[in-house]
Amino acid sequence: MTSANAADLAARWGPRYRWLLLLSVMVGTMASIMSSTIVNVAIPEMSHAFALGQERAQWVSSGFMVAMTVAMLTTPWLLGRFGYRRLYVATMLLLMAGGIAGGFAANFPVVLAARVAEGLAAGAVQPIPAIIILRAFEPHEQGKASGIFGMGVVLAPAIGPSIGGVLVDLFGWRSIFFMVVPFCLASLWLAFQFVPDTAPGGAAAARGKRLDWLGLALGAAGTLCLLNGLVELHGGGVAAWPLLAAAAGAVVGFLAWQRRQIASDGNPLMDLRLFGDRRFAMGSIVAFIYGTALFGSTYLLPVYMQLGLQLAPSHVGTILLPAGLILAVTMALVGRLSDRLPTHVLVSTGLVILTASFALMATVPMAHPIVPLVAWAILGRIGLGFILPSLNIGSMRTLDKALIPQGSSAINFLRMLGGATGVSLCGIFLEWRIAAHGDLLTNPVTTAARIAAFDESFGLLAALCALAVVAAWRLRSE
Repeated sequence: MTSANAADLAARWGPRYRWLLLLSVMVGTMASIMSSTIVNVAIPEMSHAFALGQERAQWVSSGFMVAMTVAMLTTPWLLGRFGYRRLYVATMLLLMAGGIAGGFAANFPVVLAARVAEGLAAGAVQPIPAIIILRAFEPHEQGKASGIFGMGVVLAPAIGPSIGGVLVDLFGWRSIFFMVVPFCLASLWLAFQFVPDTAPGGAAAARGKRLDWLGLALGAAGTLCLLNGLVELHGGGVAAWPLLAAAAGAVVGFLAWQRRQIASDGNPLMDLRLFGDRRFAMGSIVAFIYGTALFGSTYLLPVYMQLGLQLAPSHVGTILLPAGLILAVTMALVGRLSDRLPTHVLVSTGLVILTASFALMATVPMAHPIVPLVAWAILGRIGLGFILPSLNIGSMRTLDKALIPQGSSAINFLRMLGGATGVSLCGIFLEWRIAAHGDLLTNPVTTAARIAAFDESFGLLAALCALAVVAAWRLRSE
């Protein structure tokens, strides 16, 4: 692997270099995001193949997001220790290996291990684009760059479920694991061309600092205990409250240890001084709630369409495709607006639209659901298009440049922690409401009671988005 710093590459490629760099990380991020969402289309068939209950099946999604969430905390240290190019290449190789292993898996534990490997890779790579946008682009270009980057990234989950649904119908659930392979290969070629060892617009971090292993262990333990506790709580297991108590204890221990690391001039996994910036603190709250609603709905929508409305997997992808394309266009337009309009206006507008889209899911009829499903999915994606280009960049613009890697890692961690919680929360809430209405997901016939349970689950997501508007309004400058 040849060494190349950002200055050398910028001199070689000229003014267009920052856009070529953005394209390079965009392809890898597309692969990581595709791997996080496309498997949801195949969960029902995979559950049947391995005779899984709903609680175990949802760990295909939850296990991925737990690994991704925890891995995000390590990104600043990994960038400082190995450099941008080496880290990026390693994550793409791990992501590709996980896809191949999952596709050839003969049992569920191998599938789960492959998903964890993919999650680790996706978590380490996803904070990088925001760092590059804030360091390689001038402030008046950051919104445009974020919008173009977001437009490209959302095309993967927009097109992915559509293609994935067809693949599941034609070749079975295994085929969807292999979809990340061509993206990973392309990203590896681009990495050797355009991704530098050092950070664009900033010096490389000190390599002598050790990873905060205790902080990482506490973060991982807290996340695992939280999600397991939620599942046990729904099932009425005796281990629920001890697990939730352990999660709370891990959070307290994590925060105390991070404060001690800061006081002793150590290397904290999450620099708590970030939250002294009001805009970053409010952005983090929005990111957590938004992640809960977004990833919860990503899990809930395919299950609703297949087990609630009895649609085929290929129909699920086709219904979501127009919404994904609208999202890409919206992000490109809003990205340009975010260089001129306040962050709190754009994010609050997006959350209000997203709230409406979830609430309107209750109006979808069982007899002819396609048109309203497409309409409300498009409305929701328009809301996301207002939020995605604005939230991270707007929350971190006032941070010191030295804190940008930590800020990107922390806000992505909180968003994914919300996402991992959201997937479990939606699965738990859905089964609770179905049982309360006297139905079962294993019942092959859809009933009005089952649809009512889904409507209530979408209502929960609407309430969460409405709550996030309060914090989003606090993103305004004072």
